[in-house]
Amino acid sequence: MLKVLLLSATLFALPLAMAEEPQAVHASAQAGMSININTASAEELAQQLKGVGLSKAKAIVAYREQHGPFTEVAELTEVKGIGQRTLELNEDTLQL
Repeated sequence: MLKVLLLSATLFALPLAMAEEPQAVHASAQAGMSININTASAEELAQQLKGVGLSKAKAIVAYREQHGPFTEVAELTEVKGIGQRTLELNEDTLQL
């Protein structure tokens, strides 16, 4: 009986032990990753910035196209839907 239990446990645990760890969903979750708010597409912004979905990301790109490149990161708060909290969440990710 003990042999059957050990064999069952081994057969059950083997696939779990052999499985690869899942990759990170957001590139910004990896240390040292940053995104240039003057060159990134709306899709890239939405994927890499916390609290920014595709709608807000499109607003960032539209603002950039209308007003020219951002001269400082804090200028993002001029975009509708982007506030100080969003900047704080992404301060280590944003670059010009």
